Amino acid sequence: MITTKLNTFAGLSLILDRVAEQRDAVDWVVSKAASPDARYVLLDAAGDAFLQREEEAALRWLDAGERQRLLPHASWSLLGIVDGQPHFMLLLDQSHDVAALEAALAARRMSLREAGLLLAADEAGLFAYAKGLAHWQRETLFCTRCGSSLQLVSSGHRAQCTRPDCGRVHFPRTDAAIIVIVEYQGACLLGRQAGWPAGRYSTLAGFVEPGEALEDAVRREVAEEAGVIVGEVHYHSSQPWPMPASLMVGFTASALSPTIRLRDGELEDARWFTPQQIIDALADGSLKTPTRLSVSYQLLSHWLQQRAGLDLDALITQ
Repeated sequence: MITTKLNTFAGLSLILDRVAEQRDAVDWVVSKAASPDARYVLLDAAGDAFLQREEEAALRWLDAGERQRLLPHASWSLLGIVDGQPHFMLLLDQSHDVAALEAALAARRMSLREAGLLLAADEAGLFAYAKGLAHWQRETLFCTRCGSSLQLVSSGHRAQCTRPDCGRVHFPRTDAAIIVIVEYQGACLLGRQAGWPAGRYSTLAGFVEPGEALEDAVRREVAEEAGVIVGEVHYHSSQPWPMPASLMVGFTASALSPTIRLRDGELEDARWFTPQQIIDALADGSLKTPTRLSVSYQLLSHWLQQRAGLDLDALITQ
């Protein structure tokens, strides 16, 4: 069953027109960049965004005048149109004085992990979009066919080889990963990695391999990490996760048996938890859930609601 609650960073299409068909219309894009309505989200070389220095967290958007005055040579890319306003990303490099910019803009920098829990949904999604695009631009500098340098085109959404007899066009990359809550007779499977905080358990996840269907990736990852054999697999929801370049595709699944066989180097522990065991462990502090930022939290929340009518948010705040 599909959740009705949007995952963090998801739902951007509800507010944003990416105007992909206009990205190669250079004159049109340049006119939008100079428009008084233009807005620019500013990212530093690490991919952190500039936020307002106010009590309520919000991105510090620059207008076209501020961009031209403070950062006339910074690389910019078109994100799309929101409520008639063109939105762009401004990407800094190591040559920029970020401390001076913070002072000039009355801004503070924040990572996507931090800001995702504080920003309004639309701004969190725009930040994630910009961060993912910025990462690809920073990492995609040379042609994988001939090794020549690349030039950004299509308003920052393509990179073309500069060697005339090659000219290969490179597209932004997204790495698909599955994440799944597995159930067996009224209990769900949660695991933990050795480096996590004490008590932290989460749903299982892993990257999709070449030539692999998403459902097959679910079965393989659960078997590899916990030794649990999965039967039915159903799609739940997805979440952009540009840290640095993933798309998390969430599933629910049913195990064929409760047997757990941990493999060396995968998980430190994996257990079956009934709703009552989760209630008790959250109450005594022996269990810590995934962060609310992640689709893993939403998978667990949805499962508890469906199986026991429980509100995970309420359980954690008790």
